[in-house]
Amino acid sequence: AWNLHQTASFMRRKKNHPEFSQSEPEFLISYMNRHADWALIVCLVGGGQEINTGEAGIDAWLEAVNSSFPHWHVYISSRLTDSEYASGKALEAGRQRQNTFFDNSLHLAVSMRSFRAENVSTFVKTLLDCEKQQAREVFARFADRYPIVVTRDLGHAKQWIRDHARGTERFGMVASSKAQRLKPYAIDIRVAVDPVHWFLNGKEDTRSSYYLEDAATEFQVQGLELDWACVTWDGDMRFTGSGWSFHDFRGDRWCNIKNTDNQRYLLNAYRVLLTRARQGMVIFVPTGDSSDLTRSPEYYDSTFRFLTEVGIPVLS
Repeated sequence: AWNLHQTASFMRRKKNHPEFSQSEPEFLISYMNRHADWALIVCLVGGGQEINTGEAGIDAWLEAVNSSFPHWHVYISSRLTDSEYASGKALEAGRQRQNTFFDNSLHLAVSMRSFRAENVSTFVKTLLDCEKQQAREVFARFADRYPIVVTRDLGHAKQWIRDHARGTERFGMVASSKAQRLKPYAIDIRVAVDPVHWFLNGKEDTRSSYYLEDAATEFQVQGLELDWACVTWDGDMRFTGSGWSFHDFRGDRWCNIKNTDNQRYLLNAYRVLLTRARQGMVIFVPTGDSSDLTRSPEYYDSTFRFLTEVGIPVLS
């Protein structure tokens, strides 16, 4: 759902309402609030799914209820304590109002995207939260059922994914929308990818995911799945030893992303990419090039080491 700024911008530009002052959740609740007797809204809100400008999480719904609809009853899980749910801030807002009721049966904690390993999303969460030991422990639980490998060689990555896919099992290559310096590997995310052709066309079609030529970004694959994924990792998000640094390529250089919302969008972009595969994935981290200032090996080496330190085996 859009936050206040994005909703107001849309209403001003597209609907000629320059004084609009509601977020999308508040606007939607206001519709149902017009009922004189009663109304019910069921919100299924995924954690860590905000990847685009102006997108807000579950906290936007609670803010709307708290500020404008205090008479509404809210039923919510008390387990929204992780980073994907604003690290518990959403719960704090709920506890400060009357008519809030906590029920943990409302928390859908088990991901069913991967039928081989329901803990993959938990592993990705601990990985992105830089919880190294927890990530190692979670990965060990499913590594024999859901293979994940990492490599510095894109050719080996493509061959691994072809060797593992059977019959009509779908595989494809994905990349962050800010992965601007994968072009030396013939991966140009600026080339438009038609998700219809990419997801549905057969192995003989160069536009299909099977060809492993066109990389789909988080915007094209969010909410959809592959059987096997080749995740390419550029210098836009780098492990620093204790956390992540976030970068946007502008002109001829990488620039630091300082806006916290934009940092969260990029982190969530990798969350989306790392959770697309039902059966397994290979992660490609380039070696970089010391003669190219935009692809310095230091932009990639620490990320590669971190992935190996959480237990992901190296594909040579």
